[in-house]
Amino acid sequence: MRRLTYIGSDSWGRPVYRDGQGNLVVDVDPRPGHEPDLCTKNNNRFDGEPCDPVDGNDIEFDPERVTW
Repeated sequence: MRRLTYIGSDSWGRPVYRDGQGNLVVDVDPRPGHEPDLCTKNNNRFDGEPCDPVDGNDIEFDPERVTW
């Protein structure tokens, strides 16, 4: 299981998480009632653009998934 810890919102208001290896992941569609749409951050920068898709099937949010 990949644990994502919430660390804040980027300049677009999207929730940003850090995984256990220090990689930054953003939820590009954080609406309640929708599945998370997770991507890595370009160059692992907090305000970097969303980059590669992340498989959301084996994800645990710490403390919880942040939605709008």
